[in-house]
Parts: sequence; structure tokens; C-alpha cells
Amino acid sequence: MRIARSLVLAAGLLLAAAPQALADVTFFIGSTSTPAARQVRGFAIGGGILVLGFEFEYSDTRESPEDAAPSLRTGMGNILFQTPVAIAGFQPYFTTGAGGYRESLGDESETQLGGNAGGGVKVRLAGPLRVR
Repeated sequence: MRIARSLVLAAGLLLAAAPQALADVTFFIGSTSTPAARQVRGFAIGGGILVLGFEFEYSDTRESPEDAAPSLRTGMGNILFQTPVAIAGFQPYFTTGAGGYRESLGDESETQLGGNAGGGVKVRLAGPLRVR
């Protein structure tokens, strides 16, 4: 019984001391230029606690049969590791993930999986607004 009480107390203290989780959603519109200029639309959602974060991104490019330009849909999920605080105004991070894409033109289509790894720094612009 004492062990159970100690475990409940320890769990309560850990939850009380946990940092606030942050999350954001981004909607975007862009363009692709190969093999023809077309609009790209999508969204990204992400969040994190202290040194660990996640991201998911989806994008959609419409087909243009007259230009022989295929449609392309992609989805990618990532895990992000970062320093808990900025160092000299920069917060280094490393990210890795996997996802898939589907490319279609007329009756032909191809679906494949892909992976990624990368890194960089986040720089605070104002308040919670940062650029990578």
C-alpha cells in the first residue's frame, strides 16, 4: 500500500512539473514549376514539449493533362529533437521522418514511400514567432 501511495505521489509531482506543450497549424499555398507551373496547397501541424516534437505535412498538386503534368499528393510525418533553450539566439534541431506520395497522370499512377533527415536552427522573430 505504501508503494502504491508513493507511485501516485511521484506521478502527480511529475505531471505538475511538466512543461506546457505547444502546437501549431500552418496552411500554405505555393507553386511547382516542373514540368509546368501549377498551384500547390496543403497544411502542416506540429507540436512539442521541451526537446521532443512532431510534425505532419500534407500537400496536393493538381494534374494538368494539357501540359503532361501529373498530380502529386504527399504526406510526411517527422519527429523533431531540439535543444531546450536557444544558444546565442539560435535553437538547433534535428528531424527525421517517413511518409509517402502518389503521382498520377491520366490512368497511370505510382505510389511510393520515402524518408528524410535534416536539421537546422530556429530563430525567434517576435514572441512565439520563429523562423527555421
